[in-house]
Amino acid sequence: MLISHEPPRCYALVPCAGVGERSGAAGPKQYEMLAGRSVVAHTLEALAAVPRLAGTLVVLAPNDSRFETAAPGFAGWVARVGGASRAASVANGLAALVEQGAQPHDWVLVHDAARCLLRPEWVDALIDACFDDEVGGLLALPVADTLKEEAEGRSVATLDRRAKWQAQTPQMFRLGLLRPALAHGGDAVTDEASAIEALGHRPRLVTGALENFKITYPQDFVLAERLLRTR
Repeated sequence: MLISHEPPRCYALVPCAGVGERSGAAGPKQYEMLAGRSVVAHTLEALAAVPRLAGTLVVLAPNDSRFETAAPGFAGWVARVGGASRAASVANGLAALVEQGAQPHDWVLVHDAARCLLRPEWVDALIDACFDDEVGGLLALPVADTLKEEAEGRSVATLDRRAKWQAQTPQMFRLGLLRPALAHGGDAVTDEASAIEALGHRPRLVTGALENFKITYPQDFVLAERLLRTR
């Protein structure tokens, strides 16, 4: 096996093949308009403003015909290799990055297309914190609210929120570690960090921002629109 002596590069990978069923949108939520642009266009604009990213690859559904119209001027790579799950889409996207020349020691920052309020400085903070780390890490927030356990629509227990964090993206791991981690975790993996954890590693938690939320429900569009217009 050849060992690269080149310094590691950083790539962004944006899974953009989902349909967003909980959002209430008429189509995929990443193509809904917010403050004059599509959700995914805002996301990609933020990533494009991070000079240390060597490239960005967007993973689309095989039959996607809307991306180029929704994100005009996108200068990165597009791979229509989306799978049946987020994990499958990311795994297929990593294979596409390898085809573009990415090496096992390179860093991949996986970011949700629907986290469209991303700021370049948050990405830079993650890179600063993780670039020399043995494992990598993710943006996340300590849980501030009281946590409840639910059964049949009623609260049945109050959970200890100490040491609990809410995961965000980007999540930054080396390509050579993330590929086998996703293969090991399978389609049940909901984020990259959980796949890394399943192999016995401990990703670094890097404090993110409350504004870096993922559009999931109908009311999230209203909040995101307000925040984007008041920036």
